[in-house]
Amino acid sequence: MSDTVLAIIELERFPNDVASRAAWIARRFGCDLELVLSDPTIAVLRDSFIVSNEAQLIADHIKEAQERILAELARTTPNHKLEIRTTVLDDRPAADAIIARALEVEPKFVVKGTEHHSPAERARFTYTDWRLIRKLEFPLWLVKPREWKEQPVLIAAVDPAHEDDKKVSVDQVIVDAGKMLAEHCHAQLHLLHTYERLVEIGRTAMFSFKPVKLPIDELERNISTMHRKKLDALADANGIRTSLSWAPYREDASRAACWAARPSAYSITCPAMY
Repeated sequence: MSDTVLAIIELERFPNDVASRAAWIARRFGCDLELVLSDPTIAVLRDSFIVSNEAQLIADHIKEAQERILAELARTTPNHKLEIRTTVLDDRPAADAIIARALEVEPKFVVKGTEHHSPAERARFTYTDWRLIRKLEFPLWLVKPREWKEQPVLIAAVDPAHEDDKKVSVDQVIVDAGKMLAEHCHAQLHLLHTYERLVEIGRTAMFSFKPVKLPIDELERNISTMHRKKLDALADANGIRTSLSWAPYREDASRAACWAARPSAYSITCPAMY
């Protein structure tokens, strides 16, 4: 792995914020910075079935404009003596081009802007994000255009009760990554564990099975205690003082994590994918 932070610049998604955050990360970790503009427009023109001098001329003009924009972004990004390089990617799809560049550079982090979309928009606009989350072999740092606290707070989303990770090996990897980030970013590290309440499971079951009176309250207290103990054990083993075990009433765990990571509370979220 090289000492490089790869910043993915998309002109329609707050490029200055992404470049500034990537530069901040690079300074914290003692890395160089590479600004990568990914736009498959040129490839569309270059690979068009209608081959013409006009199409090639348009592609050349677009690439020249992109290189100028990147150079200006590199000039105006607070660098504090950082070494900043620029690259334009025009292969498609964009996610595969980014992954290929990351394999060449082997960066410490890949930084990319993201934003909330409605369910209807997600299928069209976040394909690249999901592709990178699933396929990228290097740490992906997604950025939103909002200010951080002076002392950031980092939340590591863990699941010490997961049936397929009884040794909490995945959770330990997440906690170790969180501790490393917290150290370099001078941040506080909190653990978050969410799970589905038994009362919600019971309500769903009643529609499928003959109602049977169950000691729901007692069972839920026992389950809550079990989840709390497992989370506390993970926190204690890693010397972490702040942890939150939360059973969302009618929300799934991902919504709970988003709520806990709201801007007023947390700056960075480290989720797990099992």
